[in-house]
Amino acid sequence: MKKTIIVCSVLLLALNVTSVNAASKAKSYKNCTELRKDYKGGVAQSSSAKNEGGKTKHKPHVSKELYNANKKLDRDKDLIACEK
Repeated sequence: MKKTIIVCSVLLLALNVTSVNAASKAKSYKNCTELRKDYKGGVAQSSSAKNEGGKTKHKPHVSKELYNANKKLDRDKDLIACEK
């Protein structure tokens, strides 16, 4: 019984560390120019995010982790950072 509890505890701890590392791997960009070098259309939090600024040239990349790491670059708060 003790071995089962220890194994379960270790697995749960490993899952927690993995999820924290995945969220911390999202790159934070200094400004929109740098972000657009990698993602021309910007970064959307979800695929259902609608652009409030009008028509765009490029479709945004969808990634909740990447959006959250660069939330400060979403000036119009439409859940799409650096759309163009």
